[in-house]
Amino acid sequence: MKNFILPLLFVILVTSCKIKVNKNTNHKNNFVSHVDPFIGTGGHGHTYPGATVPFGMLQVSPDNGISSWDWCSGYHYSDSIVSGFSHLHLSGTGIGDLADILFMPTNKKVDLTIKTTSRDQLPYKSLYHHVNEKATPGSYQVFLEDPKINVELTSSQRTAYHKYTFAKNDKQSVVVDLGFAINWDKALKTGITIEDEYTISGYRYSKGWAQNQKVFFVAKFSKPISESVLTADKQIVTAKKADGENTSAQLFFDSKNSNELFVKVALSSVSIANAKDNLDDPKINFDETKTKASSIWNNALSKIKVETPVDSLKTIFYTALYHAQVAPVTYSDKNGQFRQEDDQIVRAKDYTAYSTLSLWDTFRAENPLLTLLAPDKTSDIVNSMLTYYDVKKILPVWTLYANETNTMTGYHSIPVIVDAYLKGIKGFDAEKAYQAMKTTMMQDERGLNFYKKYGYIPYNVLDESVTITLEYAYDDWCVAQMAKALGKTEDYQFFLKRSQAYQYLFDSKTGFMRGKSEDGKSWNEPFDPKHSNHREHTDYTEGNAWQHSWFVPHNVDNLISIHGGNEIFTKRLEQLFTESSEITGNNVSADISGLIGQYAHGNEPSHHIAYMFNHAGQPWRTQYWVRHILDTQYNTTPNGLSGNEDCGQMSAWYVFSSMGLYPMNPASGEYEIGSPIFEKATLNLEDGKTFVIEAENVSDKNYYIQSAILNGQAFNQTAITHQQILAGGKLHFVMGPQPNKNWGIKK
Repeated sequence: MKNFILPLLFVILVTSCKIKVNKNTNHKNNFVSHVDPFIGTGGHGHTYPGATVPFGMLQVSPDNGISSWDWCSGYHYSDSIVSGFSHLHLSGTGIGDLADILFMPTNKKVDLTIKTTSRDQLPYKSLYHHVNEKATPGSYQVFLEDPKINVELTSSQRTAYHKYTFAKNDKQSVVVDLGFAINWDKALKTGITIEDEYTISGYRYSKGWAQNQKVFFVAKFSKPISESVLTADKQIVTAKKADGENTSAQLFFDSKNSNELFVKVALSSVSIANAKDNLDDPKINFDETKTKASSIWNNALSKIKVETPVDSLKTIFYTALYHAQVAPVTYSDKNGQFRQEDDQIVRAKDYTAYSTLSLWDTFRAENPLLTLLAPDKTSDIVNSMLTYYDVKKILPVWTLYANETNTMTGYHSIPVIVDAYLKGIKGFDAEKAYQAMKTTMMQDERGLNFYKKYGYIPYNVLDESVTITLEYAYDDWCVAQMAKALGKTEDYQFFLKRSQAYQYLFDSKTGFMRGKSEDGKSWNEPFDPKHSNHREHTDYTEGNAWQHSWFVPHNVDNLISIHGGNEIFTKRLEQLFTESSEITGNNVSADISGLIGQYAHGNEPSHHIAYMFNHAGQPWRTQYWVRHILDTQYNTTPNGLSGNEDCGQMSAWYVFSSMGLYPMNPASGEYEIGSPIFEKATLNLEDGKTFVIEAENVSDKNYYIQSAILNGQAFNQTAITHQQILAGGKLHFVMGPQPNKNWGIKK
């Protein structure tokens, strides 16, 4: 253990030093200099350090070659072996997949007929050290110790760029492996074709978390292929084409004139022809693309400008803003086509189709953040979900490469749609969206049959019954709000009434939401609010009663009332943060992390809870606990996230909360006031307006709001609307070391 810990401490120290160097760059508007893509690659963050552009189709990144939970992105900072560089990756998820179309440079001939069951058997793997590794938004570099090759990667929206620098006079070769399952999936059918001396193409069909994933690719090399070896199912193929379950190729290039080799790679879910169409113009080179990717990122990060003398806070903030814009990912090709789960090829007209929709996570803060940063992306995401509905007749739950994974609970495409509509975002058919939401919530799958029959889901008919009931109740409230906006009064009343389902499960004696039987009279016994069981034989999803009993974001005032009023509610809420952090049970979910008492910031169900004190007459408790979470759950090391990044949600929480705002009820069009940590944060809005948040006297000790002024008028409330922000202006806080218990109190 000591042999493991000491090197890890060393590389973390090195990384910290590197961050300090970056932070000292004196470029006023060089936002990318504050980003460290290695944050989240350690611990349980599950992020990748490789190259992509905002919401890009490709994520070209190193793969360690281990199929284990902390390697869900293909990479973990604790590792020191690289198996190759593939072109699709997941950012911060709790399940692994993708890592498709693996390229790996080498300086020797390798035997691709060897049967491999682990990365240790790969003949082309290499050692690397973090001191010879660098990542910035849009680019990645690492030196491979074994073949002595420097690898640089960058990307445009639909084309990945590789640059390999070999040692002088060394053999120059690239391995392409389509069969090795790096990240939990299984190759079903693959193929590689050498089209001409500069071009290869192929495909990879696989089954994993995405049950029907089909990836087509084309690769263009800067030098002619002088020699090649192709294999199919571990047998050498003499032709220029190989097809099988497991295909690979080793390509050789002339080393006389230059020690550099460049590769461009484009993918498509539709066809090789579409991949070729997605490939950037031949005139565009590596350096030009790298510079442009950095510029694109700088523009994306400039949407929010924060000012603080504490450089580490800038690093955390801009890395969070970076992670909040890597997913969802572009899925439609340049010509608009994309493949659906049923293999139907459709075309996105007047929008870009997106996939990797981690909706159980992102509906909470990531999607609301995009309504501020990129409203055009929000309408595209809605259209992508409606295209899915055209096929399935149900809105998506969690789509990966257009495959429904049915991962997690609820139908949280619904709050994303409602949030967009109520905020005035155009570009999608509102009536169609409403019908999709109504149809989804009136069908019988995923426990809705029980929900409709009993008004809640009994614990003895379905696992995770409490969580599912609470989340369906919220989805119902969202449908009701859109029904009201569209003048559908009867539907509004129906769904509003059904959104009170949480009341069936509230146990006033214990103060928790609990599993209830079919007869509506008895609770699930024995009851331990700290008990967790992962996915099976449990009433809660990835958590326990302490963490899930607060999910009534649509009616906090009523939740307070059924608790017995503000005093009882705030006492129980405070106990959540001060209770011991023991989690009981024999199969505790690994997702319960970032514990502050029983509050678990490392998983999404807790993310709104600290803001609920605002509704119970104690906003200073919100200010205290939000600042505590900001200070303890994020840092500048690879282990800088307390749980899975989850496609931007963990970072979006930080982006909002560090500015002093949070969408506690994501579809309400309101943001709760918390505790800003920056002296000044400027939101550069789409129409050229700005909204400025100032925090006078803010410091690590001055985190309580003393007073506030909005556009010259006294501001004494704990929420601000989206429309107020879009109108532009300035929200000025005065901060102090002691709470002002008169500020933000409802009269």
